[in-house]
Amino acid sequence: MNLVKGLSVIAALGIAMLACTFTFNNKVQGMSVGAVQTKEIDVSAENTDENVKVKLEFGAGELMINPGSGEALVSGTATYNVEEFEPQVTETQSMVKISQQVEDVNLIPAFGDDVENRWDLALGITPMELDISAGGYQGNYELGGIPLHGLRVTEGAAKTDLSFSKPNPIEMSLLRYDTGASQATLSGLANANFREMDFRSGAGEYHLDFSGQLQQDADVRIKSGLSSIVIIVPEGTAATVQFEGGLANVDRSGDWRLSGDVYSMTGDGPELRITVELGAGNLELRTR
Repeated sequence: MNLVKGLSVIAALGIAMLACTFTFNNKVQGMSVGAVQTKEIDVSAENTDENVKVKLEFGAGELMINPGSGEALVSGTATYNVEEFEPQVTETQSMVKISQQVEDVNLIPAFGDDVENRWDLALGITPMELDISAGGYQGNYELGGIPLHGLRVTEGAAKTDLSFSKPNPIEMSLLRYDTGASQATLSGLANANFREMDFRSGAGEYHLDFSGQLQQDADVRIKSGLSSIVIIVPEGTAATVQFEGGLANVDRSGDWRLSGDVYSMTGDGPELRITVELGAGNLELRTR
């Protein structure tokens, strides 16, 4: 088991080194670096459906999302110095898409260069389904209080922090998170108010913190390769973790009890049911 832990740590460190830097060569696939430009993004919610889909297609760089203070559906800025990174906004009644004209969103970052590509966006108070697709990038998402009836994140080699500091005011049917070789911290997940969560990853290091207000029974499926995964559930939450793994090490602390291959905690209120399929690495169960 110590060998498994060592392999997992080595893999996670390598992934972190890849994911921490998101600048590019002065010429990326024939694209030239120019002057830094800033584009304002302001999408009104007036002409959209009540449950509109917001789709963000981002190449590589830094993507930040926060709750908005106004009534715009999406607002913020995009800063870039490669012409092809200028965001394009497409609007219909049922969907708003903000995208970059880059064929390969999984561009490999290079160290010490001067390409800029950064979005700083705010989401409004209109109920929406949020779909984020990104390549090798750094993501920082604060989604607390944003009315989301669906969330999907698809990313390549990434370093991501996603949090729900406040409860989602509407029910989310599915939270889907697909990531490659990456490092991700997801916190306040009980506040997301989902019925189902599906987390899939390659090799990496992942912290899934289910703190917050659990408003309904929720099912979570986690499937990962060679990874280090930490699951945190607050004390007093009714929870089970069904482990289905290969060559993996499982550690637990706090109120977790083991019966067969099921780890559980007793508590009042809704129940959190988690299934973990881990190819190899480490699974750590904690309480808060």
